[in-house]
Amino acid sequence: MPNTISRGRWIAGAGAIAVVGVLAIAWFTHKGSGPTPATAAAPPRPAVGVHLAAKRGVNESFSFVGRIKAVNKVDVRARIEGFLDKVLFREGQEVKTGDLLYQIEKVQFQAQVDQAKANVAVAEAVETNARLEYGRNSELSKKQYSPQSQVDANKATLDTSVGRIMQTKAALTQAEVNLEYTDIRSPIDGRIGRTAYTVGNLVNPASGVLATIVSQDPIYVLFPVSVRDLETIREARRTDGGLAKIDIRIKLSNGQNYGHNGVWNLTDPQVDQQTDSLIMRATIPNPDGLLIDGQFVTASIRERKEEPRLVIPQSALQADQSGYYALVVNAQHVVEVKRVQTGANLDADVIVTSGIAEGDKVIVDGIQKVRPGQAVQETVLPAAPGR
Repeated sequence: MPNTISRGRWIAGAGAIAVVGVLAIAWFTHKGSGPTPATAAAPPRPAVGVHLAAKRGVNESFSFVGRIKAVNKVDVRARIEGFLDKVLFREGQEVKTGDLLYQIEKVQFQAQVDQAKANVAVAEAVETNARLEYGRNSELSKKQYSPQSQVDANKATLDTSVGRIMQTKAALTQAEVNLEYTDIRSPIDGRIGRTAYTVGNLVNPASGVLATIVSQDPIYVLFPVSVRDLETIREARRTDGGLAKIDIRIKLSNGQNYGHNGVWNLTDPQVDQQTDSLIMRATIPNPDGLLIDGQFVTASIRERKEEPRLVIPQSALQADQSGYYALVVNAQHVVEVKRVQTGANLDADVIVTSGIAEGDKVIVDGIQKVRPGQAVQETVLPAAPGR
């Protein structure tokens, strides 16, 4: 037992010495390790570029997908049956009203006219003789030299001959019209397309379209406008004295702006119930023929008078399931989220109708490396040319 007690005291003493040694090593290690984490320098704030939300004079505008439509479009057809004798135009050329396009063989139709004229001459000769007979017998009847029945017969013959003249003259008119139909002329000014028939082919009213003529200048652009946008457009046009005029501008499919503005001339009086939209139409000069019937374009309606409106760069806009928002640096240099309502795009900018105030610092550079509630170091970037 005494040996056991002595051995335990020795072990306890050795353990105490070991603990003291470990504490000493820890103290020296801490002594030479430098400053503690509590005294370490804070990481630098991320740098971002911002633009100041500002007002600029802009024209309220609305853009729609439109289609070009010719003011006049005519399908040329044959109105009589006959063989094509001549094709008197070059496909794709400009034609004027009255220009001769096709010619159908005239021989049989000229013969019908000559025959009809001969029938009229015969009918007129018969009528002349009947009139003489009627006059002669009428005088004899007064002197009791001719029975009344003969006078009545002569009167019937005269009336019949008069009717025959009317018939033959009507036939002559129809023959002359058919002869005129052998010359197929352009009913409008415009550009003619491809011909469906060439010389020697038999054509008639059932042959279909021989060629199509499309007017060129001016030309229409038609585009659908929702009822909601139409009300906004009407509100934008209202002035103290009535309705302000608006420009209708065209952008081609290659992004190029068309050189002439359009003039609004029709709003469809009926709304398409499936799309809740209606058709607006404008007339546009087309002196160079750049706009083609059926072509798709972008039609923009824009006020002529500029109004100050708040704009921010489009690059500042972000989107999620709730809509559009922008990251803004507040007076404490902390990032905030502001939900915004937007209007039309203006080149690289966009109109903001709510959510942003004039002078707000919207982040346009470094958006991906910051989050709401984070302190940042902002730099105001210079405005782009034209802003």
